Amino acid sequence: MNKRVLRPRLHTVTTSLVFVPFLVAAVGCGEPQQQAAAPGAVDVTVMRSEARDTPVVAEFVAKTASSRRVEIRSRVEGFLEERLYTEGSLVEPDQPLFQMDRKPFEAQLQAAKAELAQQQARVDTAKANLDRVKPLAEQNAVAKKELDDALGTYRAAAAAVEGANARVVQAELDLGYTTIYSPVLGLSSYAVKREGAYIGLGTESLLTYVAQIDPMWVEFSVSENYLLKSRRSMNEGKTTGPEDDNYVVEIILADGTVYPKTGRITFADASLSEATGTFLIRAEIENFDRQLRPGMFVRAILKGASRPDAILVPQRAVQQGAKGSFVWVVKEDGTAEFRPVTVGPWHGDEWFIEDGLQAGETVVVDGALKLRAGAPVNIVDPDKEAAGAGDSDSGSQAPGDDAGKAEQAADK
Repeated sequence: MNKRVLRPRLHTVTTSLVFVPFLVAAVGCGEPQQQAAAPGAVDVTVMRSEARDTPVVAEFVAKTASSRRVEIRSRVEGFLEERLYTEGSLVEPDQPLFQMDRKPFEAQLQAAKAELAQQQARVDTAKANLDRVKPLAEQNAVAKKELDDALGTYRAAAAAVEGANARVVQAELDLGYTTIYSPVLGLSSYAVKREGAYIGLGTESLLTYVAQIDPMWVEFSVSENYLLKSRRSMNEGKTTGPEDDNYVVEIILADGTVYPKTGRITFADASLSEATGTFLIRAEIENFDRQLRPGMFVRAILKGASRPDAILVPQRAVQQGAKGSFVWVVKEDGTAEFRPVTVGPWHGDEWFIEDGLQAGETVVVDGALKLRAGAPVNIVDPDKEAAGAGDSDSGSQAPGDDAGKAEQAADK
C-alpha cells in the first residue's frame, strides 16, 4: 500500500524537474527578442516650405477724430436769446445756431449813424467856409492865417466823418454777430450756454462745437522701435514698400467688422513725442455714410509693404526651448532633424522665418512633441490625424519640458 502511494508522487516530481529547464530557457530567450525590437515611426503631418512674395501688414490701435473741429464762439457780449438748432444734429454751412439779443446793438448802430450824420454836416460847413475864403486869399483880401484855419477845419471835419463811418461799420458788424452761424457741415455738440445766459468774451464765449465728419481722420502712434526695425528691414532688402510710400490704411471697427472704405496717410509727425515716445500718424478716410464718429477706438491695418521670397511656417510648427525657437525637419532618409530657427513677425497664423530654413525643406507641423533627433517619421494625411493634431495643439500650449528634452536629445 505504501509503495503504490509513493510512485505517483515521484513521477510528478520528476516531470516537474524535467520542465524547469525548458521554462528557464523560454524566459531567457524572450528578453533578447524584446531588446532587439526596433521602435515604431512617429506619425506626423508636414508641409513643404517655399519662398514667395508675401504682403506685410502692421496693426495699430487707432482713434477716429474729426477732420475739422470748430469751436462756435460769440464775438460780442450780450444775452443769449434763443438756440436755433437741435443738439447733436447734422448742421449745414451758414446755418444759424444761436441768436443773441439784438436790441442793444441796433441802438448802437443808430447812434453811430447819427454821429456820422453830425460829422457829415460839420464837414459840409467847413467845406463851404473854405470855398469862400480860398478866392479871397488868392486876391490877398484876407489874411493867410484865415485860409490855413479854414483848410484845417475842413480836414478835421473830413477825418471825423471817416471815424464816424468806421463806427457805423463796427456797429453793423456787432449787430450781425448776434446771429451765430455754423461755418462747416458737421455734427453739432450740446449747447454750453442756455437761453437767458450772459455771453462774455474769452473763455465765456464758447457756445458749442461742430465736428466735420466727412472725411474722417484716423490717428495712431508708431513706436520708435518699430520705425527703426522697419527702416533697417528695408535697407537690408528684406522688406519693400509701395511706390511713393502710398500706404493703404484699412480700419476694423470695435465689433470686428471691416469698414468698406480705405484711407491714405496724409500726415506723419516730424518729431518724437516726449510724453509717449511715439510718432503720430494720421490717415484720412471717406465717411460717406457717417458710420464713423469722432472718438471711436478702431484697429488700423497698414498695408502696402511686402517681403520678397519669404518663408513662412504655421505657428504650431515652431516650438520654444531654452535656446530659442526651433522646428523639426524631415530629412531625405525619413528621419527627424532638430533645426534652430530665427523667427520674424507673425503673418496671420504663420511665422516669418528669418534664418534656419531653406525653400523646399519638409517641416513637421503636427506630432513634433513625440520626435527625437534621428527618429524615423511616418508622414500621414492631416485630415486623418485630427486626434493627433489635437494632441499637438494641447502640447504646443505648454511645450517647455518636451522642448527642453528635444534640445537635449539633439545635442546628444
